[in-house]
Amino acid sequence: MKTVLITGANKGIGFETARQLLQKGFYVFIGSRNPENGAEAVKKLNAEGLTRAEAVHLDVTDSISVQKAREEISKKTKALDILINNAGINGGSEPYTVLEATADEYLDALKTNAVGVARVTQAFIDLLRNAPEPRIVNVSTSVGSLSLQSNPEWPAYHYAKYGVYAISKAALNMYTVQLAYELRDTAFKVNAVCPGLTKTDLTFFNGGEVSVAANRIIKYALIDKDGPTGKFFSEETNPATGEIAW
Repeated sequence: MKTVLITGANKGIGFETARQLLQKGFYVFIGSRNPENGAEAVKKLNAEGLTRAEAVHLDVTDSISVQKAREEISKKTKALDILINNAGINGGSEPYTVLEATADEYLDALKTNAVGVARVTQAFIDLLRNAPEPRIVNVSTSVGSLSLQSNPEWPAYHYAKYGVYAISKAALNMYTVQLAYELRDTAFKVNAVCPGLTKTDLTFFNGGEVSVAANRIIKYALIDKDGPTGKFFSEETNPATGEIAW
């Protein structure tokens, strides 16, 4: 049975991604910063008849928490097929443009959205290496694209309130490029995926349905050996091929 770890999977896009992968027969580790919320998420999935889900206490900003999660998961499986780095924060309460944001708001966003991803990936890389075709999906956003965000014709050009969030995701995007490069001669596929503007607490419940967003993530979590690596995808932005500029 294939296994997947999804960080921040107790709600929103992460939860729906877990649901859809469970429906496809995966064993899903539900990473959750709050243990109670993780347990409640598993309870909801079990009520739908999806019983191959397990809550794991995992705070991506806490090295001890991540290491304990790695130890716990390694007791259940020797290989991790997919890692979906989904946990993220928007950087603070509105407004938080780059001129108004505090240093702590910058640091909080970077700690979760970029450093947290690196921390989790490093912790689980050995289990991923044990899988025949390991996949890593870093959940990003099109507003983290320097090319798009610097284009006055881009619809999100004036989304100044997402400045801190965009900066943290741009850092995540560079991490994705570097990680894909380091793993270029292996069976790994590493990509950044924007699920699109989606109705969750992160977006103050503006946007499309979580089912659509989750499906976009899963598409790149399940690519075959001939699939892309080291790319940035946003099917909301580019419905034709999905790929967008960094």
